[in-house]
Amino acid sequence: MVPVVEFIGFAGRASSGSQSAGCWTLTPYLIQSMFILLAPALFAASIYMILGRIILLVEGEALALIKRRWLTKLFVSGDVVCFLLLAGGGGIVATAKDDKTMADTGNNVIIAGLVIQLLWFALFVLVAALFHKRLASTPTPRSSLPNIRWQSYLSTLYVASTLIIIRSTFRVAEYVQGNDGYLLSNEVFLYIFDALPMLIVVVWLHWRHPGEIGLLLRDEKPDTNGLRLLRLRSTSKGSTV
Repeated sequence: MVPVVEFIGFAGRASSGSQSAGCWTLTPYLIQSMFILLAPALFAASIYMILGRIILLVEGEALALIKRRWLTKLFVSGDVVCFLLLAGGGGIVATAKDDKTMADTGNNVIIAGLVIQLLWFALFVLVAALFHKRLASTPTPRSSLPNIRWQSYLSTLYVASTLIIIRSTFRVAEYVQGNDGYLLSNEVFLYIFDALPMLIVVVWLHWRHPGEIGLLLRDEKPDTNGLRLLRLRSTSKGSTV
């Protein structure tokens, strides 16, 4: 879902960039402004839910700073607030046209959404790190089982969270500088500090996604984590592809 949102956003950017100077249309600009800005907020919701499942898997409720039943609700609720602020601010900026006051208002709303997202992620990483430290020093019986690779699952959260924090920090700096700022005036920064981190997040989550947690919670044996090759047998020719 999220990679599709990112793809649509950059497709809109490519479409807008291919238009002749002075003949730009509003639709591609709206698509790139909204979809590229909002995609990381969707990533965040997925990442927040994974920590709660890790706590449930290792039976580590007593070690968590925030109880599991409140953890996901708290962080996802904050993410929804960020999403609404970013969507609202992006919509205001996209439709402001030559109204500088309206554009500044939209920028301020976006900055507020990005700052909250940044602080929320920092708090989330702190909660995860504290749980990690407590579990490492006082392991639960279930966390000691060889097939429960909780440290690997938390590493996935750290990598994804760090990349999204980098991206959000860049976006805050970009919007603080304004439409005439150095970051917004040089497109290369968007690809280095936004597109590239989000691409790495997508690849990382496909490679190291802790989807096996769901199987372990159902007492099922997980497949090999990450990408794996599938042997497909042709029923018509009887050969292996």
